[in-house]
Amino acid sequence: MAYLAGSVFSNLPSLGCPVVDRTGLDGIYDFSLKLFDPGSANGEAGPKGDMLGQMDSGLSASLKDLGLKMESRKSPVEILVIDHVERPSEN
Repeated sequence: MAYLAGSVFSNLPSLGCPVVDRTGLDGIYDFSLKLFDPGSANGEAGPKGDMLGQMDSGLSASLKDLGLKMESRKSPVEILVIDHVERPSEN
């Protein structure tokens, strides 16, 4: 579940924020997520008007089928800030 939250959901641009696993579930699980209907992604607008809208509704439906849900919360996250860069010296 941590991989799902950290790697998959955090890379969905429509979420706009990091996703943290708070399920407490360990182990490996085998399931499928249907984020959008490929039949309506052929250049036409989907039911919500665009593919990102389809992904949002598809994600919610897939999580509900698994007995999971996403909640918006404030939580500390690690970030890396680079405030200065120099070229290496020629030793």
